[in-house]
Amino acid sequence: MDTNIITPEGYAELEEELDQLWRKERPEVTKKVQWAASLGDRSENADYQYNKKRLREIDRRVRFLKKRFDVLKVIEYSPIQEGKAYFGAWVTLIDEDDKTLTFRIVGPDEIYRKKGYASVNAPVVRACLGKSVGDEIVVRTPEGSKEWEIETIRYEQ
Repeated sequence: MDTNIITPEGYAELEEELDQLWRKERPEVTKKVQWAASLGDRSENADYQYNKKRLREIDRRVRFLKKRFDVLKVIEYSPIQEGKAYFGAWVTLIDEDDKTLTFRIVGPDEIYRKKGYASVNAPVVRACLGKSVGDEIVVRTPEGSKEWEIETIRYEQ
């Protein structure tokens, strides 16, 4: 991920995830590991092995999130963005077959497990940046070029 920008909502969600992992899930898993270890032979103890693995996954994610927080830059909404497709906008495109595509322009850290969010690095988003309602964009795909028209742009504050 070379783009280190994020919406305020996305930043808050990452903070919530870190808090959940560090303050709730990690202590619970640590207790399970200690309990399973107290039973004796760890080589054939599925509870011990699974929870030890889960503990490593939690620690890896916590380290990743802490490093990301050091480089992420929160991009706030600005009224001068109004009317143009920029970071944080909800954009609706329509093609020549009247099919619509709606997405929110966000940073790469925000797209996972979210329907309708598109990374600022995605080709369709790059084609939209700085454009206004009614502008046409062309996106190159493996099947060829696809033309879209920007139908709506809205920001939620």
